[in-house]
Order: sequence, then structure tokens, then C-alpha cells
Amino acid sequence: VQLVESGGGMAQPGGSLTLSCTVSGFNRYDMTWVRQAPGKGPEWVSGIDRNGDVTYYLESVKGRFTISRDNAKNTVYLQMNDLKPEDTALYYCARPKYKLNSPYFDRRAPLDGDNYDIWGQGTQVTVSS
Repeated sequence: VQLVESGGGMAQPGGSLTLSCTVSGFNRYDMTWVRQAPGKGPEWVSGIDRNGDVTYYLESVKGRFTISRDNAKNTVYLQMNDLKPEDTALYYCARPKYKLNSPYFDRRAPLDGDNYDIWGQGTQVTVSS
């Protein structure tokens, strides 16, 4: 199974971008987006359950970002509106080992820890005027 992110780029403050994560192979799992800014640790951004019925967001992106998925296309999306310079980061799509509502899922965990079993190469988002 591979995860391939796309859709990153440059945007002005207040602008929008839509990230996509295409999964090769079967993927009826909960999925997440995690970002990492230069010199900072990973920051969990958003998650969605396997059916697309339940979504979760980092407080600072609530109302601006929307996560969704199309299981027929094996693709997870992150619609990002009203972008801010602090949203600048490398955005990773990652598949957690645990269900997002599990007490074992740790939003603070790094990608290469025990929290995720696969993740993509990342797509860069830069927000600047």
C-alpha cells in the first residue's frame, strides 16, 4: 500500500488549496493529515473515519479546513480555506494504526512512531504574501 499526496503549492493569506491523498490498494481505514513546519515537530491536523461519517480537526483549523474522502476513488482530501502563514508546512497523509476514537491514538505522536503504519512523501504548502 502506498499513499501519494498532491495539491500543495503556494497561496496568499486568505487563499485556498485542496490536498489529495491517493491510496493504492484497499483502504477502508481511518485516515489523517499531519503537517510539519521547518524546525518544528509534527502536528496532527485532521482525521476522518473509514466511512467518512466522522471528522476531527485541530482547533486552529476548525472552520477553515474540511477533510473528506471518496472511497470509490481511494482518495482522501483536505480542503483548506482562509489560509494563514502559520499553515505553512509539509503536509502528510497518514494511516493510523488505531481508530481515531481509540484511546491508543495519540495526536501528538510522530509519523515514525507507533501511531501510524504508513504515510506519504508529503506535499508542501506555503502561505505567503
